[in-house]
Amino acid sequence: MAGTHKKPEELDTELTGGIKSGGEEWGEFTVRYVEVPAGTDVTPLLKGMPGDLCQCPHWGLMLKGEMWQRYADGSEMVTREGELFYWPPGHTGINHVDATFIEFSPTTDLRPVIEHMARLLE
Repeated sequence: MAGTHKKPEELDTELTGGIKSGGEEWGEFTVRYVEVPAGTDVTPLLKGMPGDLCQCPHWGLMLKGEMWQRYADGSEMVTREGELFYWPPGHTGINHVDATFIEFSPTTDLRPVIEHMARLLE
């Protein structure tokens, strides 16, 4: 299989709960370019998932702003502009400033989370 590359603006984009994201499956992973407006709390969109938290791991790069993560064990982490990140399963995200990031997630883990969030937004 040949490799692939795209500019973020070339990815199919959708708006979910105020979050703008474009993504595409690359092998066993989904790459997403995500813009999250200030004041976004994804916690309500995760209600009904195990532990009411995202159960998908994400690896990526924070391009702009920051995202605050809270984990099942009560620990917290802030990912800031310019930082590489790993967000393990069992987290939620909240931000107080606009944030833009690129993330890579296993498609089989990400798909149920995205489908769950979409159902709650119907």
